[in-house]
Amino acid sequence: MHPITTTFVDRLRNRDESAWFELWETFGPVIRAHFARWGRGAIGPETARDLTQETLAQLAGAIERFDPERGVRFSTWLLSIARHIFGDEVDRRMAGKRGGGRRAFSLDAGPPASSDGVAPDDEYERRIFRAKVMAAIRRVESTSDFLGFQVWQTRVLDGVVGREVAERIGTSEPTVSRHVARIRDRLRGELARTISEYSFTEEESREAERAGLAASDSAFDAAIAEIYRVEAGAPSVSPDGASDSKAWSSIRFPPRGAR
Repeated sequence: MHPITTTFVDRLRNRDESAWFELWETFGPVIRAHFARWGRGAIGPETARDLTQETLAQLAGAIERFDPERGVRFSTWLLSIARHIFGDEVDRRMAGKRGGGRRAFSLDAGPPASSDGVAPDDEYERRIFRAKVMAAIRRVESTSDFLGFQVWQTRVLDGVVGREVAERIGTSEPTVSRHVARIRDRLRGELARTISEYSFTEEESREAERAGLAASDSAFDAAIAEIYRVEAGAPSVSPDGASDSKAWSSIRFPPRGAR
């Protein structure tokens, strides 16, 4: 067990709002996407956001019972809570149908069934891993000089050749290469820290290596760019215009120790 991982869990248990916001910002989009997937068109963006808030609020009430030493993926535990919240939503809508009055959307199919109640598929785990990578990129951006990060982003994430990047900012290719190398080194370190922080099993700790993030510089850049391209379409603001930070601020946690 990584000490930083245990520290993060302790921050959650102590109702450290910055830790809970990190959780919302990092994994909230993954859970919202799963609610939409389970809803099969019957779950809109606003409802998916509301259900995600409910998921984190319920997680807050249960965090005391999470034991990292058991080697259970935090992402699996989070998914099990989301599945429970989705089941409650199905029950509410079914009750609305039986009670008459107004017609509710059908969620009869529900989420995929599993023998143990939680069956994270490969796509869910890939989304969770990509969320960790994106969190590391955001952290590096927030602590790097503007020009250096923009050069790295243009060269690596946008795939613009070094000569063109140099021409755009009026500098030399070697200077572009130095900016890219500096941000790459910082990102490697931040990735190791972020993955360790949000990982609770040895298998999770090896995810970066399997994804090509422990390879040569060129392979590392290619892997990061591919993850970024996959995630780039996920908006930070919901389609209805409500920002994640506003949704986060509306969550009300139970007091520490409440069940």
